[in-house]
Amino acid sequence: MNELITKRRSPRAFAADATISDDDLRTLMEAARWAPSHGNTQPSRFIVGKRGTPTFDTIFETLTRGNRNWAFRASALLIGCVVTTDDSGEIPNIEFGLGLAMQNIALQAVDLGLITHMMAGFDPEAAHTAFAMPANVRPLVAMAIGTQGAPEDLPEDLQAREQRERTRHPLSETVFTGSWGQSQFS
Repeated sequence: MNELITKRRSPRAFAADATISDDDLRTLMEAARWAPSHGNTQPSRFIVGKRGTPTFDTIFETLTRGNRNWAFRASALLIGCVVTTDDSGEIPNIEFGLGLAMQNIALQAVDLGLITHMMAGFDPEAAHTAFAMPANVRPLVAMAIGTQGAPEDLPEDLQAREQRERTRHPLSETVFTGSWGQSQFS
């Protein structure tokens, strides 16, 4: 398996003094742009702000309190959105398209020596209003982007979570053949 996949994590410990270059940010957005989508509809759209900018601050204000406890150290914050319609009407499978774009960003970040953390913990309605999004745009996910920091800089309740072993369900519980529950792999 590709090392980018096995090295990808979702840490919360970001280095508060690190910055992200315009070139690296552009590379991440290019990775998102090249993600597959249903019928090449490309429904993904992004609001992105570097730390120290009004856009970063506005995104930060939409985050839940738990995410605000650590996301302020990220070099950039991003909101992943979907366009729900185009000239042909309603776009199908928009969440699938955005999910693939977000994964491309996460994997490209690993290649650049950066870290990412996707967050459902934000207020989509507040983001929609704050950024004057059109009616056919839905914000679905937020992401912190930056450089790995020290776990001890996190609030105490997050330090243990940051350092715990990474686990995944075994294939025997997730991949079936013949009928549901009959594992393809033992």
